[in-house]
Amino acid sequence: MEIGGLQKTTLIDYPGCIAATVFTIGCNFRCPFCYATELVLLEKIKDQPRISEKDFFEFLTSKKGLLDGVCICGGEPTIHKDLPQFCQKIKKLGFLVKLDTNGSNPDIVKKLIDEKLVDYIAMDIKSPKEKYEIYTNKKIDLSLIEKSINLLKENRIDYEFRTTVAPGLEKEDIINIAQWIGPAKKYFLQEMNEQKAIIEPDILSLPVLKKEDLIQIIKLIKPKFEICQLR
Repeated sequence: MEIGGLQKTTLIDYPGCIAATVFTIGCNFRCPFCYATELVLLEKIKDQPRISEKDFFEFLTSKKGLLDGVCICGGEPTIHKDLPQFCQKIKKLGFLVKLDTNGSNPDIVKKLIDEKLVDYIAMDIKSPKEKYEIYTNKKIDLSLIEKSINLLKENRIDYEFRTTVAPGLEKEDIINIAQWIGPAKKYFLQEMNEQKAIIEPDILSLPVLKKEDLIQIIKLIKPKFEICQLR
């Protein structure tokens, strides 16, 4: 596994757990609002320091009894063929595993669920269907995204959907997302972090939904979800 970063303790990345977050290198999307540029852009990846698996697992072993779980995010973890083996090693040490994914590799998602290698999955929904290529900067096979959505909605593990409210997304876009993925267990809206460098700074010139707008949208879409909140 190519590891490009490690947050040794987090109280917010894994709901209800004290966890460590490991950041994998590389992504198959180029979302214009992405701020993990050092994990996504090729010209930056080459300069990003790596953490060896050996060092990571030595750290993790030392945290037995202190941490509950590990969050695996990126980049996009599912582009790595050794992700199942990586998760298995974490599980063997007795930790819970949470995966953050864009849902573009449903076969990997299914394998992880089938083999009980993950305990929680958070899937990013970038935009409504008709804007997906705009908000990923890639030609997207939406059937793959929908397969991942449906896998999670089988409720075999705990999960959530979430959308970063990027500039340019409108009220109707969020409502359309809710209609697309609902009914479902959890859906969170996340305000974008505008303090960090992003892939395409020009997107910041587009209008952004205000917090009060998001609160009103949540009231409209809440009936489709068991939990629907602004995060």
